[in-house]
Amino acid sequence: MGRDTVEGYRSKKKIPLVIVLDNIRSLNNIGSVFRTSDAFRVERLALCGITATPPSVEIHKTALGAEDSVAWSYHASTVEAVRELQREGYHVCALELVKGSVSLEKFDVDRERKYAVVAGHEVDGVSQEVVDLCDSCIEIPQEGTKHSLNVAVSTALAIWHFYLGLR
Repeated sequence: MGRDTVEGYRSKKKIPLVIVLDNIRSLNNIGSVFRTSDAFRVERLALCGITATPPSVEIHKTALGAEDSVAWSYHASTVEAVRELQREGYHVCALELVKGSVSLEKFDVDRERKYAVVAGHEVDGVSQEVVDLCDSCIEIPQEGTKHSLNVAVSTALAIWHFYLGLR
């Protein structure tokens, strides 16, 4: 299929996007985010709080090796990870339905900027303290009876939106 090796992938230019996982409890969701990040050349993942880190058999089940190709770091505090990204010049977006959030399709991605997207806990979402620190909040419009999507699915949709705007 002509796929890259891990070394070949690591040497490719990545889109200026960091995905921050804020206390994600499901190792399958974490693995899925690794795999999606690999597919769209995300710069790196910031795994925060209770979010598990590789190596992990459960993460590997859905990541299928992407945990080896995608750069990642661990941060005990999501707040500190967000502050660090902001100091590095990233525009940090919480992926959360809150007052004033912008619908994803209306969020204009500036090719001259670096972005980070914070995805939150499967039940509680992005913590309020982190939402308050973020530069903006984005939401995924939904027309069904539910008010949320699986965190791996919503993160994948956000990654796709930023990939289209930054590649």
